[in-house]
Amino acid sequence: MKKVERINTIMRYINNRSHFTISEIMQEFNISRSTAIRDIREIESMGMPLVAEVGRDGGYFVMHNAVLPDVHFTNNEVKALFIAFMATRNQQLPYLKSRQSLGEKLLGLISKNQQDDLVLLNQILLFEGTNPNNPDLLDLSDLPHPMLEKLIQILLLDRYLLVTIKEEKIIKSYAIYLLHLYREKSLWLIEGFDLKEEKKRIFYVDNLTNVKPYPEKKRLSEKKILETLSKQEEEINLVIELGQKAIAQFKKYHPLKVSLSYTNPYQATAILKTFINVNKPEEITEIISWLLFLGKDIKVKEMPEGVLKSLQERLRIFCP
Repeated sequence: MKKVERINTIMRYINNRSHFTISEIMQEFNISRSTAIRDIREIESMGMPLVAEVGRDGGYFVMHNAVLPDVHFTNNEVKALFIAFMATRNQQLPYLKSRQSLGEKLLGLISKNQQDDLVLLNQILLFEGTNPNNPDLLDLSDLPHPMLEKLIQILLLDRYLLVTIKEEKIIKSYAIYLLHLYREKSLWLIEGFDLKEEKKRIFYVDNLTNVKPYPEKKRLSEKKILETLSKQEEEINLVIELGQKAIAQFKKYHPLKVSLSYTNPYQATAILKTFINVNKPEEITEIISWLLFLGKDIKVKEMPEGVLKSLQERLRIFCP
């Protein structure tokens, strides 16, 4: 039996008894005395009000027949939740306004000792984007685009959408099947299949002015969409080998759709394969800047000629 499962079972066992001893716990769950004591201490730290009775036949009882709430957390689970809150602060995530009530409920479910640990963590841990003068767990100073939550609510019901986009004072509507909603470089993007032109498109959520379900009678089937996409898959035209230093840089930042394949069991070298659209100057500029960010510990195996020339030109500027 795993530790978390065992502790949960012990808690149910305790709640069904007015009194218990360490020996009873050892016998019931076939564990050693030291393990039983550790488990009891962890259960106490989670907020169960156990009272120890002194004496030869002493044991424990739950004070005033108190019980734990239906949801309970171990010490490490509480810390994991708290640090996740802190790390995603000021990240333009949806439902940020709900974090206040969620945080209050979390604090209401944990013990005083666990609350004290969180106060200390909040004082000493800082993450990117955090104001060191106001390390507040529930800082809501960087709300996402207001359309993001509406988009997610609709997506939970239907992925066929009619999106209205405003770009450079021009408003256009597109019928799409949404493939992915993702966040890259602090911006939320919609990756969708254009149902009329039958090709993939990318839209910025910040440019979204309206979204609603697309009428069923005008839809392509999901099967046909996926078949069309598979036929349109771009051929790989960028192949790069990465050493350890470049891999470390890759882990700090990489475009969402770029992934590594490690070439040894120690993950000391890797191969990167992807597609660059040479007809999009902004994409070429972006990939070159990223390759320079990876550093010198890379070997180019394959690269479009235009991209290679642009990369060499950038290197000449920085290293005349």
